[in-house]
Amino acid sequence: MQFKHLVFYLSFTLFLLIGFYFFLVQQTTIKQTDRPRIICTTTIIADTIKNIAQDSIDLKILMGPGVDPHAYKPIEQDIITIVQADLIFYNGLHLEARMADIFERLGNKTVAITSDMPKNQLIYSKEFNQYPDPHVWFDPMLWIYAVHTIATHLQKMIPQNFEQYENNKHEFIQKIHQTYQTTKEMMLKIQPEQRILITAHDAFSYFARAYDCKVISLQGISTASEAGTRDIQNLIHFIVQHKIPTIFAESCIPTRSMQALIQGTQAQGWSVKLGQELFSDALGSPNSLPGTYLGMLKWNTHGIERSLQ
Repeated sequence: MQFKHLVFYLSFTLFLLIGFYFFLVQQTTIKQTDRPRIICTTTIIADTIKNIAQDSIDLKILMGPGVDPHAYKPIEQDIITIVQADLIFYNGLHLEARMADIFERLGNKTVAITSDMPKNQLIYSKEFNQYPDPHVWFDPMLWIYAVHTIATHLQKMIPQNFEQYENNKHEFIQKIHQTYQTTKEMMLKIQPEQRILITAHDAFSYFARAYDCKVISLQGISTASEAGTRDIQNLIHFIVQHKIPTIFAESCIPTRSMQALIQGTQAQGWSVKLGQELFSDALGSPNSLPGTYLGMLKWNTHGIERSLQ
């Protein structure tokens, strides 16, 4: 395993050098934008940045809608983009498993947006080698720390926009509070004993804490882990025993494991349906409701409330 990591690191370092060379060449042939070049890894981070900086920056996203950050492998164009960036925002907490070490080695121009979150508010998992669960955006009050972190680094980099970013930050935080209140009221419509969320992978622990529900998943925190036959059989037994009406697939993960649950419960005389697709590690397509962070919270919560009520 260490050898594989070494090979990946050396390959990535070579890509960085190649990317830097292309970057130097391009400086003489490509007209550069006046706006700072910002890169982020996920669509969730991107939407938060857009709410603060709006159109004052040139923003590029490495992992677009529907892309699983746990399994994402950088390509050569990513390296060129990274080298050209003025500032890079990434989630951290091992969400971008294949890129985390690279970001940490790039120095001051990289920012883990989870770096200022209180350690006692993070959820730790034995299955994730005691690392914190990286899906922090599902606790809206915890995500506010990320909003502050992003705004602070943008303000340091572009001080002439300090006041604009400050105002936008507070406006976005207010919207987060409002959305959290609205979505929490949706979840309260479900009886406590019915607030059991069966999902493909363990991305909803922060959601469970924020919305007072129970989450059981087939896969672990990372989608790189596969559900075994025993895991599937145990979950089938749980669904039948507790008469769970609906299970939920996720946008970044194939539905075959959830279909196995449906077939298994049918064999035991219980019919469970596949509910509305949930967005976990990435937002939906642009201009759709789940295409924004706040819209994603509303989409997921409404789908859960409608299916479990």
